[in-house]
Amino acid sequence: MKTKKTHHPILVPVDFSSPSAEALCFASHIAKCVEQPLIVLHVVHDPGSMPGYYSAGLGKKQLRRIEDRAEEMFHRFLTDTMGQCPTFKKMKKKTQIVVKGLPVTRILEVADKFHASQIIMGSQGRTGLKHLLLGSVAEQLVRLSPLPVTVVKEAPPKQ
Repeated sequence: MKTKKTHHPILVPVDFSSPSAEALCFASHIAKCVEQPLIVLHVVHDPGSMPGYYSAGLGKKQLRRIEDRAEEMFHRFLTDTMGQCPTFKKMKKKTQIVVKGLPVTRILEVADKFHASQIIMGSQGRTGLKHLLLGSVAEQLVRLSPLPVTVVKEAPPKQ
C-alpha cells in the first residue's frame, strides 16, 4: 500500500541570527528528505508594543521604513544562508514571508494559515536576567504550539 505524501510545509521563523541560519539549513535538509516545502518567516516586531520612550513617536512613515529595512535584511539573510547551505539554495519549494506583529502570535497564525506540519527555529539560548526579562520566543512556541516545534542551537565553533 502506498502512503500519501504530505505537502504541508515546514515553517521556519528567522530573526537573522546565527541560530536562525542553522535552523534554516537543518529545516532544508529535513524538507528535502520528506519532500515538503519550506516557509521562511520573519516577523517585524510591532514598534508600538516595544518598551521605551521612542515607540510613542513612531508614525506610519517610520513604521514603513522599519518594514522596508526588515525586508532588506531578510533578503540579505537568505542570500547569506544560501551561501552557507547548498540544500537551501537548491530548494525549489520555498516561500518567503515578512509580517508585522508580536512574534509568537504571528508565527502561530502563519503556521495555522498555511497548515504547517511543524516549526523549526533557532534559539539564541539566553540565560539568567536576559531570559527572565525578554523571555524566549522558542520557549513560548514550544508551550503554545499545537504543532511539533524543533529548536536548533548554533553549532559550536570548529576547533
